Amino acid sequence: MKRDKKKSSKGLPCLVILGFLLIWQGIAMWIGAEYILPTPWQVLQKLWELREPLLFVHLPATMGITGLGLLISLVFGILLAVFMDMNPTAERALYPLIVASQTIPTMAIAPLFVLWFGYSIWSKVLAAILITFFPVTITIHDGLRSTKREMEEYMETCGASRWEIFWKLKVPWAIPSFFSAVRMAVPISVIGAAIGEWLGAQSGLGYFSKRMMTQLDGAGVFAPIVLLSAAAMLVVWVVGKLEKHFVTWRKEL
Repeated sequence: MKRDKKKSSKGLPCLVILGFLLIWQGIAMWIGAEYILPTPWQVLQKLWELREPLLFVHLPATMGITGLGLLISLVFGILLAVFMDMNPTAERALYPLIVASQTIPTMAIAPLFVLWFGYSIWSKVLAAILITFFPVTITIHDGLRSTKREMEEYMETCGASRWEIFWKLKVPWAIPSFFSAVRMAVPISVIGAAIGEWLGAQSGLGYFSKRMMTQLDGAGVFAPIVLLSAAAMLVVWVVGKLEKHFVTWRKEL
């Protein structure tokens, strides 16, 4: 019975994707204008025609920006989350600033990054960091705070120091939150990188999509977007596999 449920749950995403593609196909055929909304088949054809520049030039450029922005966000997000967990005063002081950073529209401030750093990689990396830093920090911070107070008090009565409680209790407890933060940050980091490329770049999928828009090539606009979505889903899938490998104590649904 459980196996049947697992099989049906695994097939459900395929049915949802198929349904989405059919709706997309129907709407595109109803509009009848490729430069506005191409059909999925037209996008696949464009992906095949442009496979070499997309796969070997623009995809590596965008994923490089995404990876660097995600890495910096994770490092500083973890450090800040630990600092706030250790220091309640710092948490009260910094938490509003972290929330305020997320209210800044990326599209509004990204042109400033281009003005400051030009078309270098750092203008795009900063856009990716801006959009990912908040969810990474807050998710990991909530994971550190999710330990039960009774368990902390028990370790204290056993003579455990503050650092022992942190490493032996809070860190293992927060590992699932860390993987959740990574899974959540990957897609939005991709969005940040694409926004940065859209506003000012010489390579990347966001840049290529903008270039195709100036040529009124609808399939050319959608092709890099589809490729970027597929790359992000692949990375999220890999992160999920790593989580299952390292977080063995989590109950599988």
